[in-house]
Amino acid sequence: MAGHSKWSNIKARKGAQDKKRAKIFSRVIKEITIAIKENGNNGDPETNPTLRNAIQNARGANLPKDNIERAIKRATGADAENYKHINLEGYGPHGIAMFVECTTDNSNRTVANVRAIFNKYGGSLGTNGSLEFLFDRFGVFTIEKEELNIDWDELQFKLIEHGAESFEEEDDVYLIYSDYKSFGNVSEKLYKLDIKIQSAAVELIPNHTEVLPLEQAMTIVTMIEAFEDDDDVQNVYHNLELTDELSEELGKM
Repeated sequence: MAGHSKWSNIKARKGAQDKKRAKIFSRVIKEITIAIKENGNNGDPETNPTLRNAIQNARGANLPKDNIERAIKRATGADAENYKHINLEGYGPHGIAMFVECTTDNSNRTVANVRAIFNKYGGSLGTNGSLEFLFDRFGVFTIEKEELNIDWDELQFKLIEHGAESFEEEDDVYLIYSDYKSFGNVSEKLYKLDIKIQSAAVELIPNHTEVLPLEQAMTIVTMIEAFEDDDDVQNVYHNLELTDELSEELGKM
């Protein structure tokens, strides 16, 4: 899963640009809203683990504390937005599989926008479930090294008992992977250990990746960015191999 983490880190650096910040904030606020609405309008993170996780992700995205508190207050109100999850799957050009996770208050708009991006880049929107065999679901937790308040080896031992399966060290972060069914258990253990999490989510990781020439690979990157620029899109997963050549090119952007 090292390729996955490397790709995620590059996306994180690109996403830190000011022009992306507003969209990132909008997406984590949606996570907070959904976490509250899907759990009985419960705005208490102590009794709503899903909300607690959404708040952790918002903090990891550097959303100010006041904004988080306002988002919780707004989501528990009677006039809160009514978002829901939609997953859309298809193939981009050159046979690259793409899985697009969305949160929306207008399904027709979202499907139309995602289909238009597939069509623009020579891809095609498929039926739900058609790409499941290409991806595995894992819980992925990211912790900044400087924020870890416990020995890394000791933490691994404690988390294995709760369902963590593998661990990685990348630059200035640690990455923890669990089976998606154990995501809640690992998240709860990290909370009890008072570990500050940069991000935590169930993600799709490709079980096979495709290598493309640089020019074709950059077309896929541009397509991914088009999806991510849509306000309804939360995450985009794909099976493009992040080669050293592609990584170097992305580093220039």
